[in-house]
Amino acid sequence: MSASLLDVLLLRAGYNTSLVLVACALLGGAAGMIGTFTVLRGRALVSDALSHAALPGVALAFLVGMAVFGNGRSLPLLMTGASLSGVLGLAGIQWLTRSGRLPEDAAIGAVLSVFFGVGVVLLTVVQSLDSGDQGGLMHFIYGQAAALRASDAQAIAVTGGGAVLVMLLLFKELKALTFDPVFAATLGLPVGRLDFLLMLLLGAVTIVGIQAVGILMIVALIVIPPVAARFWTRRLGRMTLLASLFGASSAGFGAALSAVVVGLPTGAAIVLIAGGVFAISFVAAPHRGLVARGLRSRRVPVEALS
Repeated sequence: MSASLLDVLLLRAGYNTSLVLVACALLGGAAGMIGTFTVLRGRALVSDALSHAALPGVALAFLVGMAVFGNGRSLPLLMTGASLSGVLGLAGIQWLTRSGRLPEDAAIGAVLSVFFGVGVVLLTVVQSLDSGDQGGLMHFIYGQAAALRASDAQAIAVTGGGAVLVMLLLFKELKALTFDPVFAATLGLPVGRLDFLLMLLLGAVTIVGIQAVGILMIVALIVIPPVAARFWTRRLGRMTLLASLFGASSAGFGAALSAVVVGLPTGAAIVLIAGGVFAISFVAAPHRGLVARGLRSRRVPVEALS
């Protein structure tokens, strides 16, 4: 197992496996970078709602593909269905929130639960069909990098790499938007468009990432790396870089484990590794870690008596 894992990590396990590993690493880097701004703006649950809302769209797109084209496993069709369903879910959240009927957290919980329930029902219908094309749809829930085709991995890599590039080009503008939207508006920045772009990037990474990471786990890849990075620094630039590195390493190593261990869902492997990074950061970070805080609290009474 160790030699095989090493071969995968060193990109010596074949073209498709190497492509999947690189794609997942780029996805994790983009998720960590976007997650930094999402977490700081208090919108961490938006990605969770978006991913769960995408499930009925995936199932409906498969059913439409089977009825019209005789093939429901078309990736563009599945991603289109997931995107439309996710956008519909976000629109429902915004309508419930702006109408004053529910607070945002309750609206997210309601929409998330309803859409995911509908998606599970539709997925059950899909699994009951006689076609053999539906077997891989369960990977959308738990994630399975080994099941990705080369074209799927290329789409993930392009989306992840493109999101990172856009974030780097607009880093200063997004920084101003995150910490002081009013001041950003006085500077003449298009606050509304920047906010929409950030949500668009979050949606793109979430939708394309559910193939590899899974609907249940993609939110962890977006939230855990920036939360872990926050223990190490107070500067946004360093936090963004660390979150991107944590996300890329967690996703890449998780994908490698999934490729080596038969039956291991990629999403679960990635979350466990990211959780380990968070635990280390929580305990051992030099400024905000548990050990550092404990040492400071011990020194305070001594210094007060002297």
